[in-house]
Amino acid sequence: MFASESDKRLEAFGESISFDHRLYHQDVRASIAHARMLARQSLITQEEFQQIEHGLLEIEREIEQGKMPFRAELEDIHMHIESALIQRLGDVGRKLHTARSRNDQVNTDFRLWIRDALDHTDGLLKELQKAFLSRCEADFDVILPAYTHLQRAQPVLAPHYWLCYVEKFQRDRLRLADCRRRVNVCGLGAAACAGTTLPIDREQTALELGFEEVARNSLDVSSDRDFALESAFVLALVAGHLSGWAEEWILWSTVEYNFLKLPHQFCTGSSIMPQKVNPDTLELTRGKSARVIGNLQTLLVLVKGLPLAYNRDLQEDKPPLFDSFETVNACLELAIPIVEQAHLQRQAIANRLDQGYLDATTLMEHLIVRGIPQRTAHHLVGTLVGMAQAAGTRLADLTDEQLKSADDRLDGSLRDVLGVEKAVKAYRSYGSSHPDQVRFQINRWREQLQ
Repeated sequence: MFASESDKRLEAFGESISFDHRLYHQDVRASIAHARMLARQSLITQEEFQQIEHGLLEIEREIEQGKMPFRAELEDIHMHIESALIQRLGDVGRKLHTARSRNDQVNTDFRLWIRDALDHTDGLLKELQKAFLSRCEADFDVILPAYTHLQRAQPVLAPHYWLCYVEKFQRDRLRLADCRRRVNVCGLGAAACAGTTLPIDREQTALELGFEEVARNSLDVSSDRDFALESAFVLALVAGHLSGWAEEWILWSTVEYNFLKLPHQFCTGSSIMPQKVNPDTLELTRGKSARVIGNLQTLLVLVKGLPLAYNRDLQEDKPPLFDSFETVNACLELAIPIVEQAHLQRQAIANRLDQGYLDATTLMEHLIVRGIPQRTAHHLVGTLVGMAQAAGTRLADLTDEQLKSADDRLDGSLRDVLGVEKAVKAYRSYGSSHPDQVRFQINRWREQLQ
């Protein structure tokens, strides 16, 4: 058909074996399922199926042992495996590709790989949740300043803070699970774009490969990469959560904050300043999140405006997603021991808890309970904070006369709700930082993460 051989430069330009070799296990697994279906449908004999299965498993072992040389002229892992099978079995090997195209083959292998990868990432997220949860009992008595706009806002229990990240990563896990449902759809048997005239059983191969559904439109199978983009989106959110956590702990480990001591095995020194303990792992976590977010944009741009059905552009879908999974997993693997081994600087935190008037909101709400309108109460407490700032004291140290000067309804009984310990115990709402609420959530998460 072709008037001349391909230019050698095209082989190097068009190959994907350099990155899609990772799909070898999924390709062998899907090919065996496909061959078994062909035998049951009498499109090949049972003996031929057994030869194909044996040959594929041998090839898989060779790849695992690094004994199969990868060659650019064979383009991808799918052609490498099929070529090796034909070398062993001749015409029997040539029958494997009956009723399938590389289009549905790649779609299926990629889905199988992503499904496994999602499960692995979910397991790491669960371990990170457990790491945060494991801190809750030991740190239960520590009160931290919560911040808004990086300004001290209200006091919270340390385990309330730890559980905040448990919640964030739980949403990530729920997104992974929801994404997995759409990944777990079998396109095998859709062939190039229109299906096949051969009497195949797509439900059988889907069942054997653990898919929950069979893709309903052969044209869609060839062009669909929604499952890859959605996976990249979920990973970008995970990376964003990790980056935010890393940024916060970088701040907390500074002399200025002095809230946290990071485990030194995850820090580095300076080439010139001998006193430095740099939070490099956290900084790299923050930095690598940019790659994961960028990979999502790469995939979005890759598929925009592509005509149906398959286009070679889609070969470029794998490097960004492979990189996103590898980057997020590497960050998670290091985040787990950092969370487990970091130490709160309890005394340094306690020494400065009185700074920032963390009990001001509790005081305002106490005035609301006494019948003062919220806006009025807000103004009154603002006035008291101004007095305390001018005097360089805490709200609790204001005299009865100072309180009265702001409003006749204010008296010394206000001190019953002032101070960070009293403020924490005054919270009432579900999900708040009241010790009983925090204890309830700890028990709930302990049961859920068992």
